[in-house]
Amino acid sequence: MGYLRSVDRPADRSTIRRLVDIFVVVLAVAAALPNLFHDHYRPPALAIPVLVVVAAPLVVRRFFPLPVFAWVLVTAAVAGLWDRHVIAAFAVLVALYTVAAERSRRDALAAAAVLEVVIVAATIMEAGSGWSYDSIFLSGLVGAALGLGLYAATRRAYLAELQERALRLEHERDQQGALAAAAERTRIARELHDIVAHHLTVMVALSDGAIAATAAAPARGIEVMRTVSATGRRALVDTRRLLGVLRQGGSTDQQEALQPVPDLAELDVLLERVRAAGLPTTLEVHGAALDVAAGVQLTVYRIVQEALTNTLKHGGPGARASVRLRYLPGELRVDVDDDGAGALAPAPVGVGSGLSGMQERVHAYDGDVQSGPRRSGGWHVSARLYLDESDPR
Repeated sequence: MGYLRSVDRPADRSTIRRLVDIFVVVLAVAAALPNLFHDHYRPPALAIPVLVVVAAPLVVRRFFPLPVFAWVLVTAAVAGLWDRHVIAAFAVLVALYTVAAERSRRDALAAAAVLEVVIVAATIMEAGSGWSYDSIFLSGLVGAALGLGLYAATRRAYLAELQERALRLEHERDQQGALAAAAERTRIARELHDIVAHHLTVMVALSDGAIAATAAAPARGIEVMRTVSATGRRALVDTRRLLGVLRQGGSTDQQEALQPVPDLAELDVLLERVRAAGLPTTLEVHGAALDVAAGVQLTVYRIVQEALTNTLKHGGPGARASVRLRYLPGELRVDVDDDGAGALAPAPVGVGSGLSGMQERVHAYDGDVQSGPRRSGGWHVSARLYLDESDPR
């Protein structure tokens, strides 16, 4: 029953294709008319209606190619036996072309073989001993119809493959865009955490110091609050710089103002803010600072910032911190130690993103980072970044 199944849905058929199929039926009937009036022959009155009956199913040939081919072939053969001048050759060739274009190659070859048998039988009956010449000519027409149909099927399959490939590439592009957007959201969230958490921690520490200093020395309290105000402004500037890169357009000067990111040269400024917040911090640099990629410099800056922010939060009063940078062949070591009570401080509710963000930054350079309590008290953060890799940012 699969041979009777429609290969297309009539609802998908355009008006132009309907008109083309109707025109094919008219053309098939018109192509058979000259044979009816050949040599002053007077055809029977039913000749033209018979031709219409033979060719009419070509209107639905795209949907039922094999049934239409069978109908056209059988009715054309019967009509030829009824009157030798009723020859619907064009309708049969169109039906064969449709089978080759719409069905499988096996069906097309089978239909062509059946038609060849009918042609040979008809030419033998009609031409007698000279049947071979007519048979060769008609077989050429059959081969042409078969070849055109197979070409149309191959071209349609090729275009369908191209369309499928384009859809697949579009889908992959959308997936890559979604992955890139997710990675960018993660990066922005990490940057926001590092910026906001650090500045807010410094502001909280300074505010606590201002409260304690106001009672004994109001002038000192005012000075500390000015530092709080300056730190808040710096936090706003850093946040605007980060979010500003998401904007489109703008002048070149505006974009350049939004692009700068912290580097190793700003470590001194970072340590000054930390010291102003009440955490004495020292910086040691060992080795020669070579040409360090901007991404590595930002990573080192954020590691130191996150470590000192945690010390401000959990180190307790009287804590001290030290930062050491060691430039070794092909790598940079970063160590941040403090002697505070971070190891004994109660764990916060939930899981922060500071440590995970630190790990993500370091792993981007195939490095490693460890953090944990020191045996002598306090907390230790150590990271190693490789300098001989290209900047992944």
